[in-house]
Amino acid sequence: MSELQIVAVDPSDPVSFDPFYDVYAAAGRHGAQGEFATVWQRNEVRVAMQDPDPSDFRLGWTGSVDGHAVVTGWTHGSTVDNTDILDVAIHCAPDDRGHGYAAAMLAHVEREARERGRIRLVGEVNWPYALGASGSGSPDLTWALRNGFELGLLDVQRRLPLPVPTALLDELAAEAAPHHAAYPLVSFLGPVPDELVESWAALTATLMTEAPMGEIEREPAVIDVDRFRAEEAMIERQGRLKVSTGALAPDGTLVAYSDLVLTVHEAERAYQWGTLVRPDHRGHRLGLAVKVANLRQLQETQPDISTVVTFNADVNAAMVAVNDRLGFRPVQWMGEVQKTLARPPLA
Repeated sequence: MSELQIVAVDPSDPVSFDPFYDVYAAAGRHGAQGEFATVWQRNEVRVAMQDPDPSDFRLGWTGSVDGHAVVTGWTHGSTVDNTDILDVAIHCAPDDRGHGYAAAMLAHVEREARERGRIRLVGEVNWPYALGASGSGSPDLTWALRNGFELGLLDVQRRLPLPVPTALLDELAAEAAPHHAAYPLVSFLGPVPDELVESWAALTATLMTEAPMGEIEREPAVIDVDRFRAEEAMIERQGRLKVSTGALAPDGTLVAYSDLVLTVHEAERAYQWGTLVRPDHRGHRLGLAVKVANLRQLQETQPDISTVVTFNADVNAAMVAVNDRLGFRPVQWMGEVQKTLARPPLA
């Protein structure tokens, strides 16, 4: 058998990038979970890998045999926070599994991680909902555990068919309203208004530590206004549009928000991104209020969207309860896995 050749991906060169993306997308859509795959679209990946923001980096490699791409590795890291972590994704072409290509790519990614001072790899594994929380019988989870990863957090993918009946949105909004009378709501499409961007960036920076993270430890993200605006610019270049609602304290500071994101590449689908209430302002039904208002805005401004996709930690009972009331239904498990690498010897 010919030797696996691993080369870095150049996202600006279609000859280099397209085989990388094709393997990634085919692997993501393969198997029983393919119906519920959340594969990034081609231009979304390309733009992310070309993003000039120095606070983040995304690198990719393609493994080929006799010129045929069989496996990919994709990584994302921050240069300003959580600098011991590298988010990783390994994808093997469905027809080329069972030859050790994924393990070889993982070994390559581990070497690249160590060269950048990263000692924790964090990834995601999906399996059908029918297999249960343990994932017993999932070949992808079995592979990850066999290669040294441990399950750090269990998430559930849920989907909501649209439109949600206006009567239900009215009922839930009316239920929440008396509890947040002192907190006006603001909804908009696209970039955050200038008068809100500072507090919006500050609140989103806490999402990784305020949301349940299980055994995966992260420090708060460092997100100033410049970094926040840079991400918004990248989102626009990707062909994505944010649909957002926030709740304001009496002094005008953002204390809760919910973001939905849609893309020109998937005309029928929206993704729930962050929903967060600042800890010192909880107990006012703000999570329910911002989600209901944002769904209403989505349905009024984007009537072609027929499905909302969200992921929730299985232990996040409060958010799961809100989603259940809105009509979300579980369709797939996602395990967040991590692996700690041995530190390189001191010189």
